[in-house]
Amino acid sequence: MLGLLGGTFDPIHYGHLRPALEIQQTLGLKQIHFIPLGTAVHRTPPVASARQRLQMVQAAVLEQPEFITDAREVNRTTPSYTIDTLIQLHEERPNTKLCLLLGADAFANFLTWHKYLDILQLAHLIVMQRPNTIAIPKTPKDPALSMLLAERYYQNFQNLGQALPGRIILQPVTQLAISSSAIRNALAFGNSVRFLLPDPVIQIIYNQSIYL
Repeated sequence: MLGLLGGTFDPIHYGHLRPALEIQQTLGLKQIHFIPLGTAVHRTPPVASARQRLQMVQAAVLEQPEFITDAREVNRTTPSYTIDTLIQLHEERPNTKLCLLLGADAFANFLTWHKYLDILQLAHLIVMQRPNTIAIPKTPKDPALSMLLAERYYQNFQNLGQALPGRIILQPVTQLAISSSAIRNALAFGNSVRFLLPDPVIQIIYNQSIYL
């Protein structure tokens, strides 16, 4: 199985990396592809350029062999939609099960995603949650999402590789209280960001005067 973690990564930090490692090890994923956002859709454009964010991701995952930098969305000239990336990966690896990693906040808005039902035809959803979270959260504000979760919730992650695409796993992970925006603000005020993100990423930030 192949894990996919998309994001702006503006910049990438340990709050992205640690949960991804736990998911990779717990679910036995062969690799996790980190996919920096290319052209933003319905969101504020990132501060760093696409190439700078790609370079930071490459530096962050360099020493973790199961982590792969995937530049396809940065290289795409059209807006970045998850479904397009999944279709492309499925064509490249038709016999590999795809697992889309997303946070609880992103999952709460999943029904607004472009062609979300098509996404479920191609990939499992791995929803990263805080430890000790209730296994099946109630979503009274969005009955449709609650129904989707009830229909597709899959508890036996050990057999996920044999399941048809579209299962939803709720997986507790260590969630660090680190945010890209807080890192950018700290840098703008001249404060240290050491131990919030990998040193090679910090070096790129200072060498290229990103966020400063």
